[in-house]
Amino acid sequence: MSVQAGESWNYDRFNFHGLSLSGIRTAISMPDFSLSFDVAQGYPYLLNLKHYFITHGHLDHAAGVPYIISQKAMNSQPTANFYMPTSLVEPLDQIMKIWEKIEGHEYKYNFIPVKADDEFELNAQHFVKAFPTTHRIESFGYTLFETNKKLKPEYLGLAKEDIIDMKKRGIDIHDIHQTPLVSFTGDTQIEFLDSRPWVRKSKILFMEATYLDDTKGIDHARQWGHTHINEIIPRLKDIESEQIVFIHASSRYSTAAALQLIAERVPREFHERVVLYPGR
Repeated sequence: MSVQAGESWNYDRFNFHGLSLSGIRTAISMPDFSLSFDVAQGYPYLLNLKHYFITHGHLDHAAGVPYIISQKAMNSQPTANFYMPTSLVEPLDQIMKIWEKIEGHEYKYNFIPVKADDEFELNAQHFVKAFPTTHRIESFGYTLFETNKKLKPEYLGLAKEDIIDMKKRGIDIHDIHQTPLVSFTGDTQIEFLDSRPWVRKSKILFMEATYLDDTKGIDHARQWGHTHINEIIPRLKDIESEQIVFIHASSRYSTAAALQLIAERVPREFHERVVLYPGR
């Protein structure tokens, strides 16, 4: 059981920077991949990225979109890509047109509609794939995948010269392996775990855990499209991720209180795999 001070957290070769607190702000970036999951109010650590994956349109997740666009224009940065639920594209486009009238400036931006299972290439080895989540409005989660080529078993042990010759003759000698590295849910009910098999197999899973005690019950959480820790605990055994990162904790909990509740409620066998991401 752990929490990082400040806004940064890392695991293995992956570095994250951001904050997540229910109803207040959620924006967690992966600077090495020039991407962010959600944008909160548009904090400085987000401004130089290229790809923004918006889970849904609530203000604590998406309010920063216009500000990021304006800052990129002011600093002559290339047009960024904002990936978002299809139903969000038109309203956000209208908001940008209103801001253009207010500021007397025409902005450039790419609002890319998302459907379940859409894939978006980042580079030759990495892409992001959308998966459905269940919230009060249209919402998606996103998974960062890594693609690797591996020699097919029947060609293992061949001499280098033979492999080169087979490539020249157009023989497909590789299997393509796609590994889910990082999954991120945004706001959702617990059913996201069953939406796509790769989500709970991701090396790192960022998942909502808004309610951590019994002050508000499961029914209340579900009514608002959120997840209660009492729903998460029975499902921990189903999650294969090396790290399960709780985000979006209610602002009613201090960091110390949230950590204590998690330590008390999560079975000890999972303590080394469960992380509370900083929100303040």
